[in-house]
Formats: sequence, C-alpha cells, structure tokens
Amino acid sequence: MKKNYNIEVDCPSCANKIEEKIKQINNIKDAQINFMLQKLIIEYEDSVDEKELLKEIIKQSKKVEPDFVLNIE
Repeated sequence: MKKNYNIEVDCPSCANKIEEKIKQINNIKDAQINFMLQKLIIEYEDSVDEKELLKEIIKQSKKVEPDFVLNIE
C-alpha cells in the first residue's frame, strides 16, 4: 500500500535523516520525504496495522527532530 501524508519538518537535513530512519522500520518497503512540499510518501505491506505503523514513524522521527509533525487526515 502506498500513502501520502502532510508533515512538518524544519530543515532539509533533518528531513533526510528522518527519511532514513523511516526506511529502517519493519514492513516499510519505501519512504520519501519531499521537504519543499512537506510530504511523506510511504509504501508498506498491506497486512500492516496503519495506526501502529504511523505511531512508530512518529516515534522514530521525533528522535531526529522533536518538533516533527505527521498530519493524519
């Protein structure tokens, strides 16, 4: 499954670090952050609980940038 999310991240370097952290999460096939558009695109296994996955993404991202925001709508 592939999904797009609006995010808030303050700097391009942090966005790159967050992208790498997200790619290391179990069941993530691919992740890309577009800093200019403030978008996160993730591809993950269909059988995964999306809410749990998003919690892990937020947890890992906040380790890099405490002000990271993932808008779930």
